[in-house]
Amino acid sequence: MGDSTAMATRTAARAFDVKPLFAEPYFITNIADAISTKQEAFIKALKMNTNQVNQISDELYLFNRPEMKSVAKAVQEALDTYASEVMGVQHRLEVTQSWALMNPPGVGMHGHTHSNSMVSGSLYYTDMPDPPGNMIFERHNTYRQIELGIDGRKQNIYNAPRNAVVPKKGDLVLFSSSLQHYVEANSSQQNRHSIAFNTFVRGTIGSFRDVSELKL
Repeated sequence: MGDSTAMATRTAARAFDVKPLFAEPYFITNIADAISTKQEAFIKALKMNTNQVNQISDELYLFNRPEMKSVAKAVQEALDTYASEVMGVQHRLEVTQSWALMNPPGVGMHGHTHSNSMVSGSLYYTDMPDPPGNMIFERHNTYRQIELGIDGRKQNIYNAPRNAVVPKKGDLVLFSSSLQHYVEANSSQQNRHSIAFNTFVRGTIGSFRDVSELKL
């Protein structure tokens, strides 16, 4: 009796802690009040081209258009907040290219990252279909020789292979351009509209004395 009790004590699970070491953020705010119905119509009327499976606007500097002034201003304000409050830097993030996207019924968007950009964004400027077609972020974007299945009952922020963002009208989502992401197939009967954009930092980075200074 004494031996079996001792065995039970020895094999009992030890107490442990799991703590975050690093985290990968995404930022979301709603700027619907900066978008007019006239602007919605303007964006939807843009000439569109085939983009693998979905459609992309012929205009690739959309926020530079005078018709988009209030939207560009709201996006810049969000980028300023992201830089100072999330990244904790004094540098300015500025939009480089910006474009409209449209996913017809049955169409999603392939997995991808954004080259030559620091922070990318998705803006859901108009009514979303139902269901809205989630934006999916993936943990990995490189080849993996071994993939272990995750027990769904124990999935958490430390081991989840992907996470979903469910967009609604007016939402602006900012995220690291290096994150692999895709859009689920549009399972509604309505077109799914959005705007995407890239950014890059402005100002001086590095150190003059360390001969790493770079003025952007």
